[in-house]
Order: sequence, then structure tokens, then C-alpha cells
Amino acid sequence: MSSLSADFKELIERIKHGRELGHASFEPIFYLIFHPSKILEVKRQMPAWTARLENSGWEVHTFSIAENIIDILGKVPLRKIWLTADAKDPTNWEKTNQSLANALSNGSLQNRLDQTLSDLESHNNAILLVTDLEALHPYMRIGAIERNLQGKFNSPTVFFYPGERTGKTRLKFLGFYPDDGNYRSVHVGG
Repeated sequence: MSSLSADFKELIERIKHGRELGHASFEPIFYLIFHPSKILEVKRQMPAWTARLENSGWEVHTFSIAENIIDILGKVPLRKIWLTADAKDPTNWEKTNQSLANALSNGSLQNRLDQTLSDLESHNNAILLVTDLEALHPYMRIGAIERNLQGKFNSPTVFFYPGERTGKTRLKFLGFYPDDGNYRSVHVGG
């Protein structure tokens, strides 16, 4: 198994050289795949990796899935109703998770990522780092969002993906979801 440092170095080289013609699309979408047990190590490395990219001339932007989910769920009109229902039955996790998943599956998270990608279109050296993908569990997986945003990735975009690689294009989110081969991206690590 390769190290995170080696995988990040390979990722930077792949970004510099662009996409290969054999991939499903020509959009600059990259995944740094790492075992879920390395989530904290990736978070610790993020400031150094960001500095390394900036020192290489990149204008680094970060989109935290976790921060955006917290913001979306904090502003949902049904929030007071959820809190009241949760107080009556605090151990009904299935119902709670379904309500939260419904609030996210309406496209609000995808729209925020779409807006961020749009904002970066006019930036020549922009790179977008999409972090905290583990916050999507148990609501959704990033592949669905990536698929719906096809054609909108103009700046290199790196998804920090906790999971396993099960083939050239197949990924297993968090190591326990069924593997999915619908990613249109370059995969490094895993």
C-alpha cells in the first residue's frame, strides 16, 4: 500500500499533465483515494498539501462537504419540527437519517458545489479541493453529485475520497458501500 505523501505527489503530477484521452470525459476531475482509517491523517496533511499547491502557483479553494451539510441542515425550514420530533423519539435514527437525507437530496449540496465551480471559471490557476466526503454517510455518495455536474468542471477538482479502489474506475465508499463504477475521474491511491 502506498503512502499518502506518495499518492499526493502522484496526484500533483497527474494534474500537471492533465487527463488522458482514454477516460470517460475530459474534465479535470481527480480522486485521492485513501483507506477510511486515514481520514484524520488526511486532515492533518491538508494544510501542508494546500501550501505545496500554492507554492506551485495554484490558487487553492476548498469546498468542505461537512461544513456545507451543517449549514444546509441548520437552515432547513423544517428544523424546528425535526427537533420536536427528535425530542419525542430520540433513538429513531432511521427516521432522523431519512429526514436529513431528504433535505440533502433536493440538490442543495450539489447546487453549492455547482456555484463554487462556476465562481472559479474565470480563475486561470484555480484548483478546488473537495474535502470531508465522509460526512455524506449515510445520506448519499459523491458519485451522484459528480455525475449531475458533468460538463461543469473547468478547474482541476480533487475529491479526497475515503474508501477503497476495486478496479480502474470502481470505488467502494468508506470501504463498506457496494462498489460503484460510475466515476468519470482519474483515481490516485487506494
